[in-house]
Amino acid sequence: MIKHANAKSASAETISYPPVNECKCPRCLQPEDHPDRQLHHQLNLLLSHFSEQQRRWVAAYEAERLGWGGKKLVSLITGLSRGTIIRGQRELDKGLKERPSGRTRVRGAGRHPKLTEAQLKRLEVLLSEGATAYGWQNNLWTGKRVAQVIRNELGENLCISSVRRVLNERLGWTLQKPALQSRNRDEDEITRWKTEEFTRIRTEAHDRHAHLAFIDESGFMLAPTRRRTYAPSGHAPVVKVTDPHGRISVIGAITLSPEYQQVNLTFQLSADNANFNGQSIAAFLRLLYERVRNPITVIWDSVRIHLSQPVADYLSVKEQIVSELFPANAPELNPADSVWSHIKYGRLPNYTPLDLSELRNTVTTELEHLQREPHLLRAFVRRTKLNFEK
Repeated sequence: MIKHANAKSASAETISYPPVNECKCPRCLQPEDHPDRQLHHQLNLLLSHFSEQQRRWVAAYEAERLGWGGKKLVSLITGLSRGTIIRGQRELDKGLKERPSGRTRVRGAGRHPKLTEAQLKRLEVLLSEGATAYGWQNNLWTGKRVAQVIRNELGENLCISSVRRVLNERLGWTLQKPALQSRNRDEDEITRWKTEEFTRIRTEAHDRHAHLAFIDESGFMLAPTRRRTYAPSGHAPVVKVTDPHGRISVIGAITLSPEYQQVNLTFQLSADNANFNGQSIAAFLRLLYERVRNPITVIWDSVRIHLSQPVADYLSVKEQIVSELFPANAPELNPADSVWSHIKYGRLPNYTPLDLSELRNTVTTELEHLQREPHLLRAFVRRTKLNFEK
């Protein structure tokens, strides 16, 4: 709270500045400290003392200075929408002509939101219960369904566009693709594994000066992983596929050195339209050991090929490799699983190669690119939320 004395009056005008926005960029959301955290806080502190139009001008300037991706990053840092930043850029491009130098509106003026803060908190609780709690057969929240809940439970009528603004701007909700989980998951066993078993695995590996190797397999198809993309209204894009069943299987291992200072990715592709078997898994373990050349603790799923006789035979003669198993139905614990989602959903969605040769070259290029990006591999490890502290 800051008071400014009026030169013409003995009375004091009290000006209350809005709270400082909390940065939500990916780096500031991580627990580790980084040099930009203080800069982002100072930027938000500065913006909190500006008027509405001054905030969007500064944000627009920063976005333009950052270049590609600047609008998205500045939006996450400042909490301003991309539309507001774009509006600020347009005004800057026009030289701020016909823009007032003072505030654009009286403080507290303008249309007040229909939902109060108390109603907003109650709405978030209601929506967190899921759509099935309100009679729908599936857990899918749409603007129309949320509007119905607001009308029935809060007694307010909001149009669909207003509902979307409430969800996006006031609640901070975004469209999310649900993660699939097996109904057979044992949450208690998964928690026990994370707190007890992984602690044992990590400690025993450290005593052996062994690398941790998280191994997983996946398949890449000629049929693409489809994601929504912008297109003219009423004209859905079409992707043409040569062979929807053509595939290449891939096995990968994210390895961590004993002191967790180094992280690496080792991978191998199968022959066209072939699956991995016990022999090929044993061959990959040989390749992995040749690359690491140190004791290894392998952590992987309890699928049949990992427990096959060729793998057991190889492990029996290679005492430097110890095999450990993840709990059932818990793919989120394996950082190697993030390698596949990063490539399929982040790098190659809607990608339709002409043949398996082109697919093989592209997947190999993407995996080799990841080998040169240890910060991404570390991010995949952090995403598991496993405790690596001694």
